[in-house]
Amino acid sequence: MASSSSPLCHHWRYQVFPSFCGVDVRKTFLAHLLRGLERKAIQTFIDNGIERSELIGPELIRAISKSRIAIVVLSKNYASSSWCLNELVEILRCRETVGQTVMTIFYDIDPSDVRKQEGDFGEAFHKACHGKSEEEKHKWRLALTVVADIAGEHTRQWVDEPSMIEKIAEDVLNKLNSTPSKDFDYLVGMKAHMREMISLLYLESSEVRMVGICGPAGIGKTTIARALYNQLAGRFQLSHFMENVKGCYGKPGLDNYGSKLNLQQKLLSEMLDYKGMKINHLGGIKERLGVMKILIVLDDVDGAEQLNALARHPSWFGPGSRIIVTSEDKEVVRTHGIQDLYEVDFPSEEKAVGIFCQHAFTDKVLPPDFVELTIEAVKLAGYLPSCICVLGSVLRGKVKKEWVAILSRVRTSINGKFENILRHRQRYDALHEDDKALFLHIACLKVDRLKRLLANTGLDVSFGLTRLVDKSLIHISRQNCIGMHYLLQQVGIEAVRNQFLHEPGKRQFLVEAKEIHDVLTFNTGTGGVIGISLNTSELNCDLSINDHTFETLPNLQFLKVIKKENDKRVRVHLPPKPPRSAT
Repeated sequence: MASSSSPLCHHWRYQVFPSFCGVDVRKTFLAHLLRGLERKAIQTFIDNGIERSELIGPELIRAISKSRIAIVVLSKNYASSSWCLNELVEILRCRETVGQTVMTIFYDIDPSDVRKQEGDFGEAFHKACHGKSEEEKHKWRLALTVVADIAGEHTRQWVDEPSMIEKIAEDVLNKLNSTPSKDFDYLVGMKAHMREMISLLYLESSEVRMVGICGPAGIGKTTIARALYNQLAGRFQLSHFMENVKGCYGKPGLDNYGSKLNLQQKLLSEMLDYKGMKINHLGGIKERLGVMKILIVLDDVDGAEQLNALARHPSWFGPGSRIIVTSEDKEVVRTHGIQDLYEVDFPSEEKAVGIFCQHAFTDKVLPPDFVELTIEAVKLAGYLPSCICVLGSVLRGKVKKEWVAILSRVRTSINGKFENILRHRQRYDALHEDDKALFLHIACLKVDRLKRLLANTGLDVSFGLTRLVDKSLIHISRQNCIGMHYLLQQVGIEAVRNQFLHEPGKRQFLVEAKEIHDVLTFNTGTGGVIGISLNTSELNCDLSINDHTFETLPNLQFLKVIKKENDKRVRVHLPPKPPRSAT
């Protein structure tokens, strides 16, 4: 049974509130349904002892507002009762205000009769309207129109009642289990993200809006989208969170008609809860969702063809619909015409420490004697939330000595868990060769004056930088300084190291202090080396560079030596005149 839910911060007393017409279903269908729910230990409100009248009393209003799910059983005489109609108005109010889930069962009637108040259902409704005010009749009509558009179960489509009741009970249980009310309450900084996103979504507008969430892998795009989805889904007739869109499509850039059909079919079958659905043209989404107010999250999109398949145009969806797209590539989102982008920033040190503490310490409180190690840990994780969570979990429950050893290992090599989570290597491999070259210059040399330094390399630096920014591989500050995440730098360094694993003198760039010392001391460099970046604090002994050292490095273009002002442990002795090729 398809429906929407929104676990807002609300105390639920009951799990299910049934709304029904007693004369039609109380002693038959409803009795069987309640037994089915009871077998699954689902707590249901029962109105035994409440005297029915035209107006619903405060006790019933409280019961409705305190129920996590309302099941509306729409039958022939449902609309003949002012009690039922007022109950329905209250249920839909709770759907909007407290995120109550509303599920529908069409008991031997057609949804269109409910929507248009026609047939036997309409006749019963018109009798109930006799002598009522226009305001009251308008509220009832609106409520019936809204509830008719909430996808649900139809008794006429089932061969036997027990199977349908079992399916409904399973749906209720799944919804109760899948929407815990405080799943995202503990997340550091989530309230600020929600405020920004709610502003971009402009929920008051009846237009169809598409909004993008962009940023590097591991920054928290999916987490933000999930929290937003859980908060807002109850406001829409239908909602769906589609995970790993790029993984469902196939190779990026492949404009394959069959792949697009499969993607549409997957979305519709999951959204409408119809596993056997088949579509044979790309108008399927517009045909089925074009009049409905829906919420869809398309998570982890990496190609324009995926967006064209799933949300080609706003006209595919009904008024008030919202489409949220998460992607590492801003260009993909912008190319689709989505102008409202939320770029997720790295957390501040304070927030990063807060995230870390949630995973590293049982009581989530930072012990005074772990402050320095914690700050070092979040720096090594590059302030990236997913990395912080992984590293915090690795260190959880370990003594201080173990922390020091683990952080030391992380500092000197890429942690396999990090690389798998962030998929940075795959992102690097997918780059154009010119963009790869630019990426390696930034990763290995850590310079931000690239336009001048690379003027004679043949690389289109301006365009390349824009591409790397759009793919969330680098960021450029307001002062035009280029920054790259620590783990991305490590991916670049690893890529260069793997060029010649045991012959550093043949690599494009040299960045490891010991390898630089050996290459320059024993003159094992080659014409393949174009850049050297040396941090003298990483040397264990003096380095002497003689007049002939650079003769083995004819193509060296960049020589960067970093020395702390008061570091007197080692000395670097350079020849009287630097080579002309070095900068």
